[in-house]
Amino acid sequence: MTKIALGTIPFGTTVDEKTSFAILDRFVEAGGTRIDTSNNYPFWLAGAAGDESETTIGRWLAARDVRDQVIISTKCGAKPVTPGDTTMDHLEGLSAGAVRAAIEGSLRRLGTDRVDVYWAHVEDRSVPLEEQVAVFGELVAAGKARETGVSNHPAWRLERARGIARATGAAPFANVQLRHSYLRPRPGVVLPEGGHVQLGEDMLDYVRTEGLGLWVYTSLLAGAYSSRADRPIPAWYEHPGTTRRLAALREVAGELGATPNQVVLAWLAAQDIVPIVGASSVEQLEELLGAQKITLDEELRRRLDDPDLA
Repeated sequence: MTKIALGTIPFGTTVDEKTSFAILDRFVEAGGTRIDTSNNYPFWLAGAAGDESETTIGRWLAARDVRDQVIISTKCGAKPVTPGDTTMDHLEGLSAGAVRAAIEGSLRRLGTDRVDVYWAHVEDRSVPLEEQVAVFGELVAAGKARETGVSNHPAWRLERARGIARATGAAPFANVQLRHSYLRPRPGVVLPEGGHVQLGEDMLDYVRTEGLGLWVYTSLLAGAYSSRADRPIPAWYEHPGTTRRLAALREVAGELGATPNQVVLAWLAAQDIVPIVGASSVEQLEELLGAQKITLDEELRRRLDDPDLA
């Protein structure tokens, strides 16, 4: 069973329904189970409403009758309240009313009675954490969500929320979703993508100590590991550590007869991290699926983890 989650941001827009279905079919055929979406994907594209990804997945689920074979992950809180707004200035947020309305919309578009992981997509500090914890716990109690999680939240807010859940008897957030990859951005850099939060050592320590599920996005840096001229390493990754880590990555990939993308995914999966990866064609997906054939032994892991010592 593949440990990756299939990212579906462009499904129903820049990736048409026929191609989306083909990608989903191949993913499940190869043993994939986790399908990640959101109630706002991809609102930032001209002419898109933000409903397209969930709607496309819902049509596929209905056509294939595979609901019980897959893990559906979707999110709320980051959808603009004004149709056509491509900014993140006025979002639905995480009030109890907004979350209840959002889950009903997602269930309708997905054509299902529950989601497997339901995420608070972004922070909303205008709403008391007590209210947020209560409403997400309510969804679990009602069977509309099997588990919940937070995306783009700091560790201290997650711990505070889980403390409230312990005190009130609500189902706690059990999963975390943040930006993370093999390369690390310069410390203190402000990422240009609005709302993205980079996984830090404090959150990684917290997740491992508490036994939470960790999903990560932008795990392949939008194709930058492929050495394509049109997909350079982003400027915020330019520092000496990147040079050494890239050298180690390419050496290991060469020895294994694998691509750097495959090694990155295998490195993440070896740490029980679920990388979310998107594909716009079945051919692209095939490369990603190849990661499940890679085994990183202790020596290879050491060289990747500590390239300065290699």
